Amino acid sequence: MNLRQLEILRAVIRHRTTVAAADELALSQPAVSNALKTMEAQAGFALFERVNNRLFPTMEAMALYKESEAIFALHAKLENRVRDLRDNRSGHLSIVATPPLAYSIIPSALSGFLHRRPETRVFFDVRRYEGIIEGVLSRVAELGFALGLSHHPGIAHEVAHTGEMVCVLPPQHPLAAQPVISASDLVGLPFIGLERGTRLGEAVRASFAQAGASFQPTVEVRYCNTACVLAAAGVGVAVVDPFSPRQNSGNGLIVKPFAPTTLAVAYMLWSEAAPLSRLAKAFLDEVRAASQMLTKG
Repeated sequence: MNLRQLEILRAVIRHRTTVAAADELALSQPAVSNALKTMEAQAGFALFERVNNRLFPTMEAMALYKESEAIFALHAKLENRVRDLRDNRSGHLSIVATPPLAYSIIPSALSGFLHRRPETRVFFDVRRYEGIIEGVLSRVAELGFALGLSHHPGIAHEVAHTGEMVCVLPPQHPLAAQPVISASDLVGLPFIGLERGTRLGEAVRASFAQAGASFQPTVEVRYCNTACVLAAAGVGVAVVDPFSPRQNSGNGLIVKPFAPTTLAVAYMLWSEAAPLSRLAKAFLDEVRAASQMLTKG
């Protein structure tokens, strides 16, 4: 007895007529009747007793009905699984991001992504730029997100967002009222610099050199978030990416445009060694949408 025959048997038991069972299954009434005859012939015993144009299941038919419950529950589960896979609602996705993006664009994108896919499981790690490249190339992570990018063989990329570095300072700072703060304005003042050798650190140093201003940080840090925390505490002024000041409600910082213009470009990265999964493609769409909202905001 195959699955289709069991489905017909169950429908007839529920409705007690071949006409109603046929309507439910989108079959003709003769097709249902013929299926019952075939099942009884194969089984070697009667499945229904016919009384006044109604069908009453025999004990044997009810036994089959009960035994088939597990089969149809499993079948329904399988159909739901197929639907989830088709709609990208389940599976596993691994992503890595540098701190500025990990604490700005990614959380909002991840929230919407998982809200629509409650069965999906995500591994999310925060790393330095070098760790992002290593994670993507080794396929530890399917997707990476970083500020700035050098050419790396085997890595595909797309620009997610283009912003500009900004100057952050506490409200009581003497420069707080200026509409734009230049590199020259910061010479001789307590200044929090980004670590030499990092992409953003080198970009800020290049901007100071372009302006003919000496770069002499009082404190040097690795991450922009650290620089924002120190600036909020009154340690000095910092030039950071446009994402980091948004964390922790800005810590009361004043955020000003920085001159000369210094770009901070956010990239989405993935390995060229294998095609992206449907989940990964769906998450990239979420990040694109989050980036657009960030631009509008």
